[in-house]
Amino acid sequence: QVQLVESGGGLVQAGGSLTISCAASGSIFSVNDMGWYHRTNAMAWYRQAPGNERELVAGISSGGSTYYADSVKDRFAISRDNTNNTMRMRMNRLKPEDTAIYYCAAGPCATQIQFLCVRQPETYEHWGQGTQVFVSS
Repeated sequence: QVQLVESGGGLVQAGGSLTISCAASGSIFSVNDMGWYHRTNAMAWYRQAPGNERELVAGISSGGSTYYADSVKDRFAISRDNTNNTMRMRMNRLKPEDTAIYYCAAGPCATQIQFLCVRQPETYEHWGQGTQVFVSS
C-alpha cells in the first residue's frame, strides 16, 4: 500500500511564491540493504481546476529526471529527497490560473528510461488527497 500526504497549500497573491510538499510511504519505495530502491519510481504533481481535467504539472524520477508542463516551466521547481521519500515543489511568480487542487502522485516506472517514465501519465498509480492552492489577482 502506498500513502501520499500533501501539505503546504494556501492562499497567495499573484506574483508570490508557495511551496507544497508530499510525504510518501509504501511498497514502491522499498529499498535494499544498500539503500537503493528495489524499483525505479517517479513522483509527480498534478493539478485540477474547477471545470478542467487533471493535468500533469511536474514529475521527478528516483534518479532525478524531471518533467515540467510548458505552463510552469521556469516558474516551478520540483525536488525530492529519496532518504525520506518526500517531494516538494517551489512555485514562483504564481498566476491566478495556477489556482487548483494540487495532487501528489507516484508509481513504479515501467521503463528504465527515466526520461520517459517521468512524463508518462500511466506511471502514476497512487494518489494523495490533494492540497488547495488559491492565487488571488
